[in-house]
Amino acid sequence: MNTFQELGLNQDLLQAITDMGFETPSDVQAQAIPILLDQDTDLVALAQTGTGKTAAFGFPMLQKIQIDSRTTQGLILSPTRELCLQITNELKQYGKYCKGLNVVAIYGGASITEQARDVKKGAQIIVATPGRMKDMISRRLVDISKIEYAVLDEADEMLNMGFYEDITDILSHTPEEKNTWLFSATMPKEVATIAKKFMSNPVEITVGHKNVGSDQVSHEYYLVNARDRYSALKRLADANPDIFSVIFCRTKRDTQKVAEKLIEDGYSAGALHGDLSQNQRDLVMKSFRNKQIQMLVATDVAARGIDVDDITHVINYQLPDEIETYTHRSGRTGRAGKTGVSMVIVSKSEVRKIKSIERIIKKNFEKKDIPDGMEICEVQLMSLANKIHNTEINHEIDKYLDSINQLFEDTSKDELIKKFFSVEFTRFFNYYQKSQNLNISGDVSGDRPGDSGDNTRYFINVGRKDGYDWMKLKDFLKDVLELGRDDVFKVDVKESFSFFTTESKLQEKVLAFFTDFKHDGRFVNVEVSEDKGRGTSRGKRRRDGGSKRRRDDKPRGERRSGSRSGDSGDRRSRRSSEGAPKPRRSENRTSTSSSRPRRSRR
Repeated sequence: MNTFQELGLNQDLLQAITDMGFETPSDVQAQAIPILLDQDTDLVALAQTGTGKTAAFGFPMLQKIQIDSRTTQGLILSPTRELCLQITNELKQYGKYCKGLNVVAIYGGASITEQARDVKKGAQIIVATPGRMKDMISRRLVDISKIEYAVLDEADEMLNMGFYEDITDILSHTPEEKNTWLFSATMPKEVATIAKKFMSNPVEITVGHKNVGSDQVSHEYYLVNARDRYSALKRLADANPDIFSVIFCRTKRDTQKVAEKLIEDGYSAGALHGDLSQNQRDLVMKSFRNKQIQMLVATDVAARGIDVDDITHVINYQLPDEIETYTHRSGRTGRAGKTGVSMVIVSKSEVRKIKSIERIIKKNFEKKDIPDGMEICEVQLMSLANKIHNTEINHEIDKYLDSINQLFEDTSKDELIKKFFSVEFTRFFNYYQKSQNLNISGDVSGDRPGDSGDNTRYFINVGRKDGYDWMKLKDFLKDVLELGRDDVFKVDVKESFSFFTTESKLQEKVLAFFTDFKHDGRFVNVEVSEDKGRGTSRGKRRRDGGSKRRRDDKPRGERRSGSRSGDSGDRRSRRSSEGAPKPRRSENRTSTSSSRPRRSRR
């Protein structure tokens, strides 16, 4: 179908579509809308982010509900506040000619009393996040016992965020005789499970292939040492002067840290993560949509509500823990028919993940080099030249021309041009003229950590019962040792002890740091291990007079023998087994280096 008129929509909706400038339906809209209008059926729709899924379920729901009734007839669940508000605003735009329509957003971070008041006025459609919706149901502030249509939007992400029980509880308050429409970008087994549990013989539609990335997005990866990750990010930004991007980090802490460093270095950047208040998030998103922020650094969860069509680049500063999440990230660009680029900055320890992503998205990555300093200087110079060439003249400057001409009367045209452009060029040239090559060798076949043999395996006397999983322990080690995230790998957590690996060149630093290291009143012991990555053997000391660990798996008070310069005799300390060591927060450090590249705010 080539037009919205052919889909069977009524005149009120077609008028709104015309006002919004939509001309032809997207693939998911063309497939889903006729089915949902003509049939009372459950539906599973798989389509990438940015393909118009909101309209695919929004138009049919608006046409099928009774506008003159104050009963809640439609419920839409979405994973985040931003996406909840986005869907609500879009439905209001679609239904602006539907007199009496009331669409209410229910989400955390806003007054629950005001939201309950809006619902009580008669909300035909409620758009909600699972947590707040469950809360309102328990307080009996909403009634969804008569809904006819339930939508699970971004179902895969809701399940990734741990909302399975909330969704189950919410749907238990809805009637069995309803239509459930599930929309998702990917189809992991958890989504298939929820479809089987809550749906009856659903119609399935797939736009493209399951989990496949958009054809509008090209994929690139850049291989650097972990310590050069931030420098690589800055070069990629400088090499793309008109960049308008989302930069993804794995944790809230890294997101805030990267954003602060970019701002400190003169970039127009901002952070978006779960520790921000709703007001802070709204301000950041407003600045980003208005392009006052050029580089938005975000976590995966916080970015779910970003609906900006002209994002030029997605930069994966760190790859996600779940490879499938990459599909959602790259879907932030290449929207609404535009092209985009998804860049990945990887170290050798994670380059193998590129092959895994390629299998999932069914797209190939192109390995590219981080540009060198002189390339960036040239790009910045020509970008400035083009901006000046295309700038409209402001004739208010005419009254100052005599003074300006007098100042430059002895300056030739070539000399004047050189002086003018040197203002910007010199800034980049001074910084980049002695810059190093950040690229390292390797490809997507990649060396797995430990393959080189130049690594050291360690035993540490903390484990699962101390509250650690592999991710928390890795973050702890990275923070206390002040290492890059990829400097610690092959983390294997057992019940009361664990193993981890670093390059052998870091062995002295690791062992020296954990000599008599005490945290919250407890010694944390690290020793070189005989374990080769299988997590099965105990550790041994590789120091003078190296002593072997007793064959038990309990953190214990043991005597540490050894000497330091100036020590006399043995040092004996009782190690308490009470209390888990917690990752300590590293202090925020503000660099005062004058050589830091400063980027002009655009």
